[in-house]
Amino acid sequence: MIPAEHHDATLALAVTSVVVRLRTGSPWRPAEASLPAPLRRPGATFVTLRRDGALLGCIGTLVPRDPLGVDVARNAAAAAFDDPRLPAVVEADLQAMHVHVSVLGPLEPLAVHGWDELLAAVRPGVDGLLVEAAWLRATLLPSVWSDRAEPVTFVSALWLKAGLRPGEWPTGLRLHRYVAGEVSGSAAHHLDRAGRLGLA
Repeated sequence: MIPAEHHDATLALAVTSVVVRLRTGSPWRPAEASLPAPLRRPGATFVTLRRDGALLGCIGTLVPRDPLGVDVARNAAAAAFDDPRLPAVVEADLQAMHVHVSVLGPLEPLAVHGWDELLAAVRPGVDGLLVEAAWLRATLLPSVWSDRAEPVTFVSALWLKAGLRPGEWPTGLRLHRYVAGEVSGSAAHHLDRAGRLGLA
Protein backbone atom coordinates (compact mmCIF):
# COMPACT_ATOMS: atom_id res chain seq x y z
CA MET A 1 0.00 0.00 0.00
CA ILE A 2 1.07 3.61 -0.45
CA PRO A 3 2.24 5.59 2.61
CA ALA A 4 0.23 8.75 3.21
CA GLU A 5 3.17 11.01 2.42
CA HIS A 6 3.18 9.68 -1.16
CA HIS A 7 -0.55 10.05 -1.87
CA ASP A 8 -0.10 13.40 -3.60
CA ALA A 9 2.69 12.02 -5.80
CA THR A 10 0.45 9.09 -6.77
CA LEU A 11 -2.42 11.35 -7.78
CA ALA A 12 -0.05 13.66 -9.66
CA LEU A 13 1.16 10.69 -11.74
CA ALA A 14 -2.42 9.81 -12.65
CA VAL A 15 -3.37 13.37 -13.58
CA THR A 16 -0.18 14.02 -15.54
CA SER A 17 -0.68 10.87 -17.56
CA VAL A 18 -4.23 11.91 -18.49
CA VAL A 19 -3.18 15.45 -19.41
CA VAL A 20 -0.22 14.35 -21.52
CA ARG A 21 -2.35 11.87 -23.45
CA LEU A 22 -5.14 14.43 -23.91
CA ARG A 23 -2.89 17.23 -25.15
CA THR A 24 -0.29 15.30 -27.15
CA GLY A 25 -2.09 12.10 -28.13
CA SER A 26 0.88 10.10 -26.84
CA PRO A 27 1.23 7.90 -23.75
CA TRP A 28 3.45 9.08 -20.91
CA ARG A 29 5.59 6.86 -18.73
CA PRO A 30 7.26 8.35 -15.65
CA ALA A 31 10.98 7.80 -15.25
CA GLU A 32 11.31 5.03 -12.68
CA ALA A 33 14.34 6.67 -11.07
CA SER A 34 12.22 9.75 -10.32
CA LEU A 35 9.60 7.80 -8.36
CA PRO A 36 9.57 7.60 -4.54
CA ALA A 37 10.76 4.20 -3.33
CA PRO A 38 7.24 2.85 -2.52
CA LEU A 39 6.13 3.68 -6.09
CA ARG A 40 9.09 1.82 -7.62
CA ARG A 41 7.97 -1.51 -6.17
CA PRO A 42 5.79 -3.76 -8.38
CA GLY A 43 2.11 -3.03 -7.89
CA ALA A 44 -1.33 -3.69 -9.35
CA THR A 45 -3.74 -0.78 -9.44
CA PHE A 46 -7.13 0.32 -10.70
CA VAL A 47 -7.76 3.98 -11.54
CA THR A 48 -11.32 5.30 -11.44
CA LEU A 49 -12.17 8.74 -12.83
CA ARG A 50 -15.40 10.59 -12.07
CA ARG A 51 -16.90 14.00 -12.75
CA ASP A 52 -19.71 15.20 -10.48
CA GLY A 53 -20.20 11.58 -9.38
CA ALA A 54 -20.58 10.28 -12.94
CA LEU A 55 -18.11 7.63 -14.09
CA LEU A 56 -15.61 8.80 -16.71
CA GLY A 57 -13.66 5.54 -16.80
CA CYS A 58 -12.17 2.71 -14.75
CA ILE A 59 -9.30 0.49 -15.87
CA GLY A 60 -6.76 -1.56 -13.94
CA THR A 61 -4.52 -4.55 -13.52
CA LEU A 62 -5.04 -7.46 -11.14
CA VAL A 63 -1.48 -8.79 -10.93
CA PRO A 64 1.68 -6.67 -10.46
CA ARG A 65 3.72 -6.32 -13.62
CA ASP A 66 5.41 -2.91 -13.43
CA PRO A 67 6.47 -0.41 -10.78
CA LEU A 68 3.40 0.85 -8.97
CA GLY A 69 3.86 4.44 -10.19
CA VAL A 70 4.15 3.28 -13.80
CA ASP A 71 1.02 1.14 -13.39
CA VAL A 72 -0.91 4.13 -12.01
CA ALA A 73 0.12 6.32 -14.94
CA ARG A 74 -0.79 3.71 -17.55
CA ASN A 75 -4.15 2.85 -15.99
CA ALA A 76 -5.11 6.51 -15.54
CA ALA A 77 -4.68 7.20 -19.25
CA ALA A 78 -6.48 3.97 -20.11
CA ALA A 79 -9.39 4.88 -17.83
CA ALA A 80 -9.62 8.31 -19.47
CA PHE A 81 -9.42 7.21 -23.09
CA ASP A 82 -9.70 3.43 -23.49
CA ASP A 83 -12.69 2.36 -21.36
CA PRO A 84 -14.97 0.91 -24.06
CA ARG A 85 -18.11 1.69 -22.05
CA LEU A 86 -17.61 5.47 -22.08
CA PRO A 87 -16.53 8.41 -24.23
CA ALA A 88 -13.01 9.76 -23.83
CA VAL A 89 -12.21 12.46 -21.29
CA VAL A 90 -12.13 15.98 -22.75
CA GLU A 91 -10.45 19.19 -21.61
CA ALA A 92 -13.61 20.40 -19.86
CA ASP A 93 -13.51 17.34 -17.57
CA LEU A 94 -10.11 18.11 -16.05
CA GLN A 95 -10.92 20.79 -13.47
CA ALA A 96 -13.91 18.83 -12.12
CA MET A 97 -12.37 15.36 -12.37
CA HIS A 98 -11.97 13.22 -9.25
CA VAL A 99 -9.27 10.54 -9.25
CA HIS A 100 -9.48 7.35 -7.19
CA VAL A 101 -6.56 4.91 -7.16
CA SER A 102 -7.01 1.42 -5.69
CA VAL A 103 -3.77 -0.43 -4.89
CA LEU A 104 -4.55 -4.14 -4.88
CA GLY A 105 -3.21 -6.70 -2.47
CA PRO A 106 -2.48 -10.27 -3.63
CA LEU A 107 -5.28 -12.36 -5.10
CA GLU A 108 -6.43 -14.98 -2.60
CA PRO A 109 -8.37 -18.04 -3.81
CA LEU A 110 -11.80 -18.16 -2.19
CA ALA A 111 -12.78 -21.78 -1.58
CA VAL A 112 -16.56 -21.65 -1.58
CA HIS A 113 -18.86 -24.01 -3.42
CA GLY A 114 -22.13 -22.21 -3.93
CA TRP A 115 -23.99 -18.91 -3.93
CA ASP A 116 -25.11 -18.96 -0.29
CA GLU A 117 -21.67 -20.00 0.91
CA LEU A 118 -20.13 -17.10 -1.00
CA LEU A 119 -22.59 -14.59 0.47
CA ALA A 120 -21.64 -15.81 3.96
CA ALA A 121 -17.89 -15.70 3.28
CA VAL A 122 -17.47 -12.32 1.58
CA ARG A 123 -16.46 -9.45 3.88
CA PRO A 124 -18.55 -6.31 3.28
CA GLY A 125 -16.48 -3.19 2.85
CA VAL A 126 -13.24 -5.19 2.74
CA ASP A 127 -13.15 -7.68 -0.13
CA GLY A 128 -12.80 -7.07 -3.81
CA LEU A 129 -13.84 -10.12 -5.81
CA LEU A 130 -12.71 -11.67 -9.08
CA VAL A 131 -14.96 -14.27 -10.69
CA GLU A 132 -13.98 -16.46 -13.66
CA ALA A 133 -16.17 -19.00 -15.42
CA ALA A 134 -15.00 -20.39 -18.77
CA TRP A 135 -14.34 -17.25 -20.89
CA LEU A 136 -16.32 -14.98 -18.55
CA ARG A 137 -14.37 -12.78 -16.14
CA ALA A 138 -15.17 -9.75 -14.01
CA THR A 139 -14.06 -7.98 -10.85
CA LEU A 140 -15.52 -5.46 -8.42
CA LEU A 141 -13.24 -3.35 -6.25
CA PRO A 142 -13.71 -3.02 -2.48
CA SER A 143 -14.69 0.62 -3.05
CA VAL A 144 -17.88 -0.58 -4.78
CA TRP A 145 -19.25 -1.57 -1.37
CA SER A 146 -20.04 2.12 -0.82
CA ASP A 147 -22.77 1.78 -3.46
CA ARG A 148 -23.78 -1.83 -2.72
CA ALA A 149 -23.58 -2.39 1.01
CA GLU A 150 -25.15 -5.88 1.22
CA PRO A 151 -23.36 -9.05 0.11
CA VAL A 152 -26.26 -10.07 -2.13
CA THR A 153 -26.28 -6.76 -4.02
CA PHE A 154 -22.49 -6.67 -4.34
CA VAL A 155 -22.17 -10.25 -5.57
CA SER A 156 -25.21 -9.92 -7.85
CA ALA A 157 -23.61 -6.88 -9.47
CA LEU A 158 -20.41 -8.85 -10.00
CA TRP A 159 -22.30 -11.76 -11.56
CA LEU A 160 -24.16 -9.43 -13.94
CA LYS A 161 -20.90 -7.70 -14.91
CA ALA A 162 -19.45 -11.12 -15.79
CA GLY A 163 -22.50 -12.05 -17.87
CA LEU A 164 -23.85 -14.53 -15.30
CA ARG A 165 -27.29 -14.71 -13.72
CA PRO A 166 -27.24 -13.99 -9.96
CA GLY A 167 -27.37 -17.30 -8.13
CA GLU A 168 -25.97 -19.21 -11.11
CA TRP A 169 -22.93 -21.38 -10.32
CA PRO A 170 -21.35 -22.82 -13.49
CA THR A 171 -19.09 -25.86 -13.33
CA GLY A 172 -15.48 -24.79 -12.91
CA LEU A 173 -16.30 -21.35 -11.53
CA ARG A 174 -13.27 -19.76 -9.80
CA LEU A 175 -13.22 -16.99 -7.23
CA HIS A 176 -10.47 -14.82 -5.77
CA ARG A 177 -10.68 -12.02 -3.27
CA TYR A 178 -8.31 -9.18 -2.50
CA VAL A 179 -8.07 -6.08 -0.37
CA ALA A 180 -7.06 -2.64 -1.63
CA GLY A 181 -5.54 0.55 -0.31
CA GLU A 182 -7.26 3.69 -1.54
CA VAL A 183 -5.89 7.07 -2.63
CA SER A 184 -8.23 9.75 -3.95
CA GLY A 185 -8.43 13.44 -4.63
CA SER A 186 -9.26 16.24 -7.03
CA ALA A 187 -7.46 16.40 -10.36
CA ALA A 188 -7.48 20.21 -10.23
CA HIS A 189 -5.04 20.18 -7.33
CA HIS A 190 -2.46 18.37 -9.46
CA LEU A 191 -2.82 20.07 -12.84
CA ASP A 192 0.25 22.20 -12.12
CA ARG A 193 2.35 19.03 -12.51
CA ALA A 194 1.36 18.96 -16.16
CA GLY A 195 2.31 22.65 -16.34
CA ARG A 196 5.79 21.83 -15.12
CA LEU A 197 6.06 19.43 -18.02
CA GLY A 198 5.30 22.31 -20.36
CA LEU A 199 1.87 21.02 -21.29
CA ALA A 200 -0.48 23.47 -19.56
